[in-house]
Amino acid sequence: MSGFRNARSRRSRAAELNMAPLLDMVFILLIFFIVTTSFVRESGVDVERPVARTAVSKEKTNLVIGVTEQGIVWIENRPVDIRSVRAHMERFLADTPDGSVVIAADRESRTGVLVEVFDACRQAGVRSISVAARRPQ
Repeated sequence: MSGFRNARSRRSRAAELNMAPLLDMVFILLIFFIVTTSFVRESGVDVERPVARTAVSKEKTNLVIGVTEQGIVWIENRPVDIRSVRAHMERFLADTPDGSVVIAADRESRTGVLVEVFDACRQAGVRSISVAARRPQ
């Protein structure tokens, strides 16, 4: 009878599966994807972008600034005063030194607001600034 118990306990030990290495690999992959993912900070407002035949897709964008038809500037899901755009851009550059900015202005917005936002970004030191447009269909 004791021989039967030993054979049974050996079989149950051989059938065990150690999950620790599998969990380690899952966590390593998760950390890898989190670290290598670039996050885009959206403006938080939908705008009707103007049409441009020469519009190209920009691969790496870190921040999108929205300008509505009424001239309201949106950064990170909230409206901001036009005078505070430079301060926002300086904080953005402190977090992301090589960050790029896309200004998505509504096609009915005033050009003056777009130029003010563009100028504030330049004064803050942003090197890569683009204006969003869409291709004709």
